[in-house]
Amino acid sequence: MAACLATGLAVCALACASAAYAAPAMWEVRDHDTRIYLFGAMHVLQPNVKWRTRAFDRAYAQADKVWFETRADADPAEVQALVDRYGVDPERPLSEKLPPRTVATLKAALERDGGSLDRVDRLRPWAAAMMLSVLPMTQKGASVRAGADAAVTRQARAADKPIATFETLEQQIQLFAALPEAVEVQYLDDVASETLSPPRNGVALQAAWLHGDMAKLGPLVVDVMKRDRPALYDALLKRRNEAWAQALVAEMDRPGVELVAVGALHMAGEDGLPALMAARGFQVRRVQ
Repeated sequence: MAACLATGLAVCALACASAAYAAPAMWEVRDHDTRIYLFGAMHVLQPNVKWRTRAFDRAYAQADKVWFETRADADPAEVQALVDRYGVDPERPLSEKLPPRTVATLKAALERDGGSLDRVDRLRPWAAAMMLSVLPMTQKGASVRAGADAAVTRQARAADKPIATFETLEQQIQLFAALPEAVEVQYLDDVASETLSPPRNGVALQAAWLHGDMAKLGPLVVDVMKRDRPALYDALLKRRNEAWAQALVAEMDRPGVELVAVGALHMAGEDGLPALMAARGFQVRRVQ
């Protein structure tokens, strides 16, 4: 669950692509003595997805530091403790918070994948949505361990390459815990509905990420979220991107090379990291 918190949406499903050679999107941000590479990652992948390229490997090799959203190798017990603290409601069952239609949709979605409503009834809506969004993927062999950021984290740890994170695990979970209940409920309803009836553009989303097609990825996901779920968009993408951009502005004051590997949705649109860094006066160019 922890890695999918970084996306905040059931669109993690586009990580479940079949084996294929690909080139996910990457940008270079530059000034006179600093380069920062921005790589759009996927947090949950099947082991046979071949996403690494020569361009990415060169950027990693040159980097003096690698940035992630949060720790991709956190202790599962630590993650569970945080979910128990922020994602469980012992006072009000989930079924009492949801309209009857959403209860029926959630029940059907869970039972289709071998779960039950009882399993999630003490979870807050956002936590139930996260669990439901990753269940079909893990049943097909996808995992956080196979995700791009987890793989690069292991590589960096083994090489003693410095690692930085924009957020702690607790800060990420607090993003969801701070959502208004109505937004949480709508989020869960969206995930349950898409679990039962996957959108027809699912395959297009998979291909868009694998081939770095931001012209499709942005409109199919980010633009729709911005239009239809503005509170979720603001909390999970816009405000976080702005905070990360400010952190990277400070890094641009230091000479050297750095690599940023965060969820691909954080790269899309006018509020994406490439656009925000360009708006702050840096040279930004697509390199993959």
